[in-house]
Amino acid sequence: MTALRNELTPGQLAEQAEKGEPERARWSQLEQLLASNLDATRRVEWALWAVNTEKSKRPDPPEPIRRPGAAPLRGKAQLTERTADKLFDLINGGAA
Repeated sequence: MTALRNELTPGQLAEQAEKGEPERARWSQLEQLLASNLDATRRVEWALWAVNTEKSKRPDPPEPIRRPGAAPLRGKAQLTERTADKLFDLINGGAA
């Protein structure tokens, strides 16, 4: 596979990178753990920015790395009254 990639022009490599679909590839457990670690690191970095930035200028939270079998995220999840009640119950010991 490396030999085939080495023969590609820079334009062809760029085209493959733009059309890449990591969610269709096979990932090992190590790659899954690495993606999870990167997501957590990016989330902590975002939280640090968010608490040290004015509310109106806060950046959007980072999107997780795309993983095999998972479709890309589309928009922000909406907190409904039902899910808010469930979250409130969990925070107040409802999970125990």
